[in-house]
Amino acid sequence: MNAGFEYRDQIGPEAAGRTVLDHLAARHRHSTLVIWRERIEAGEVSVGDSRAAPDTILRPGDWVAWRRPPWLEPPVPLAFAVLFRDAHLLAVAKPRGLPSIPNGGFLEHTLLHVVRARFPEATPLHRLGRGTSGVLLFARTAVARRAVSAAWRTGRVVKVYRALVSGAPERSAFTVDAAIGLVDHPRLGRLHAAAADGKAAVSHVRVLAVADGNALVEVTIPTGRPHQIRIHMAAAGHPLVGDPIYAVGGTPRKDAGLPGDPGYRLHAHRLSLPHPATGDQIDLECAPPPDLRN
Repeated sequence: MNAGFEYRDQIGPEAAGRTVLDHLAARHRHSTLVIWRERIEAGEVSVGDSRAAPDTILRPGDWVAWRRPPWLEPPVPLAFAVLFRDAHLLAVAKPRGLPSIPNGGFLEHTLLHVVRARFPEATPLHRLGRGTSGVLLFARTAVARRAVSAAWRTGRVVKVYRALVSGAPERSAFTVDAAIGLVDHPRLGRLHAAAADGKAAVSHVRVLAVADGNALVEVTIPTGRPHQIRIHMAAAGHPLVGDPIYAVGGTPRKDAGLPGDPGYRLHAHRLSLPHPATGDQIDLECAPPPDLRN
């Protein structure tokens, strides 16, 4: 059982005039209108310093808070290995199934929580999906965080992944450049997918092996859009084996699972970047799990 958590958000012009009930149900679609009404009537929701009623009208600038009571989080592998550590950076091996940060019902059962138990100053510089394993980098100082973020923006960070995809690509090496943006889904609201009006994204793919109708591929991504490899491989006609969301074409299936659901096979294999203090190139590597080796 965790200690519970308070979720807060400030009301903008687009939500002004709504009731608290309508706002929460629209913003957090993981729960129904009935469930949100029960939470409000139980005193879990406030507007400013006052307890909210379901029909409380919101104004621009209001702060809405939901004080979620303690809950039992799903079991996950609560472990990590240190791959690199100095005064500036910390790189760890994230296990498959452990969420990177709090989200989707996970608070203390996250990599961030277990890493900060040992390294309270650590700030994640990127994230990996719950079903993705491999290298995840943290900054240990504000200077390191700013330097690495700048290197990321200017393309000086190289990320190499391994993935198991369905089908055998015709070419041994190819590039996918489908734009990625938010699209509407009838059940999940809005989520990232291939979208003509999305942001530019590039993935360089190399086939390592083919067996049993599937292929092991290495993917280098100079950009880092959400779910980029999953979307791009699906856009190329080869969705990741076990992917609960993305179908051929890079768009969500109608019966898609939740964005955090595992099932796919993806591993952050290598990460290269200039060291934030010295400028020297550092190469971090995490050995792939057995099903993603040649």
